[in-house]
Amino acid sequence: MEYKTILVHVDESAQAAARIDAAARLAIEHNAHLIGTALTNLPPRLLALSGLDPSLPPMQAPLLELRQLADSALDVFDQRAAALGVLSVERRRLEEEMGLGMSLQARYCDLVVIGQHNAAHPVPGVRADFPEYVLLNSAKPVLVIPATAPQGAPLGQRIVVGWNGSAPASRAITSAIPLMRRARQVDIVVVDARAQGDLHGAMPGADLALYLARHEIRVNVRDIDSRADPGRALLAAAGEAGADLIVMGAYGRSRFREVLLGGATRTVLRSSTLPLWMMH
Repeated sequence: MEYKTILVHVDESAQAAARIDAAARLAIEHNAHLIGTALTNLPPRLLALSGLDPSLPPMQAPLLELRQLADSALDVFDQRAAALGVLSVERRRLEEEMGLGMSLQARYCDLVVIGQHNAAHPVPGVRADFPEYVLLNSAKPVLVIPATAPQGAPLGQRIVVGWNGSAPASRAITSAIPLMRRARQVDIVVVDARAQGDLHGAMPGADLALYLARHEIRVNVRDIDSRADPGRALLAAAGEAGADLIVMGAYGRSRFREVLLGGATRTVLRSSTLPLWMMH
């Protein structure tokens, strides 16, 4: 797989700069077309209905102001992409709800770059479950940049791969192969292999290591016990490895079970200070 079309969500938040930088550097590295998208968060059907149906209350949202905010964010995107030297750039302003709008566009891209929810400084109009929605509905790999990420931080030099034998993890790893081939270090972290029966075979992680070796990716394999908290165990392992990126599957079990019981996806999305390369 090659990354030839990269989509990044831009808005007026301070965190957008780190997202733009990460997406732009990946676009340069992979000679990709970079699309910056800002959304007004107003579905077009709502705008149409408010103007056509006299029984509905008039539209209260400041549409002009929302469009101006989106355009301003896209101006910053244009300037930063040009300064970094991205050769193929496109800007899009969409009248759509953010989660749906990003997910629909993602289906025509190779990678989606979004931001982690920042509970301390929430962005107006962006739901707390925005990353989860895009992960579950985009059908493409999603790069989640943490809220605390600085501009220009290393990305993909030291990668930790979270492996639990699930289909989402397999999809995430396959989608990240071009990135891992360029990395200096790749560590496979197998979490709670003994608690998963025969899923991993006699040597947990060995089959995955052999698969990646055929793609010219040399890896180290670690088998760790999460002590019932796989998300935090994976984050700790990534910290010990000095990683700048975590690759993992998202929602290996149903989202309902994760919300009800907790799960690695939920923990990592909320707590990670490292970028996350995820796929459902």
